[in-house]
Amino acid sequence: MNLIPLQDLDSLVGSLAAIFTTAAFIPQLWLTWKTRHAAGISLGMYGIFTTGVALWLAYGLIIDSWPVVIANALTLAQALFILGMKLRFG
Repeated sequence: MNLIPLQDLDSLVGSLAAIFTTAAFIPQLWLTWKTRHAAGISLGMYGIFTTGVALWLAYGLIIDSWPVVIANALTLAQALFILGMKLRFG
């Protein structure tokens, strides 16, 4: 007996993945904002990562997938904020 129909499992897994990967940036964002210290953050890594997230956002728009768009728009906003704090406090 399946509690979740198999055809809905992909949406559930994708939604959970989007929630967790987007929320994963909140602790770093909060810590960096609170301490105004970003020396431990790699500028190169965040620059490359932010570019990748922007491309995922563009991909979501191209394939018209709103879950991909929303998750990557939120992640991009957080990554840009952290990147900005790295450049300012870094």
